[in-house]
Amino acid sequence: MTWPAGDAGQAGPGGLAGVAAGPGGLPEVVGAWRALTASHAAVCAALERELGERHGLGVSEFEVLDRLAENDEHKFRVQDLADAVHLSQSALSRLVGRLEQHGLVGRSLCDQDRRGIYVCLTEAGSRRHGEARPTQRAVLAAVLPLGAAGSAGPGHP
Repeated sequence: MTWPAGDAGQAGPGGLAGVAAGPGGLPEVVGAWRALTASHAAVCAALERELGERHGLGVSEFEVLDRLAENDEHKFRVQDLADAVHLSQSALSRLVGRLEQHGLVGRSLCDQDRRGIYVCLTEAGSRRHGEARPTQRAVLAAVLPLGAAGSAGPGHP
């Protein structure tokens, strides 16, 4: 794995000698990392609670439905969907199996490449997504720090 060069021009995790220390002597980057992970944990816990109680969906299940709903054709190749939702193909396969049991998604073969498999949003999946989306957006608005959506970085709107 390659590491980007730091401010001191040294690459790699061992080249942190030039990283500024924050309160308590910890490098500022460690404080930023901990704040990011705390924010992620708080958002995920709130989403799991609200999506689960109101719609019977977990965060990853909602994210799969959301990505499928946003796609013009309401389908994704398995590998592309796994990459988009940050899951391994194996974890995604198990998740899709659960969604499929509830009639929210289906699987189909790719016409051009018979080895390729698509995950497709069903009408029931579209309805469930439509019901759950306002809940997810409200939780994000309530829990994420102001401006966090704009600071997600390139490729993460």
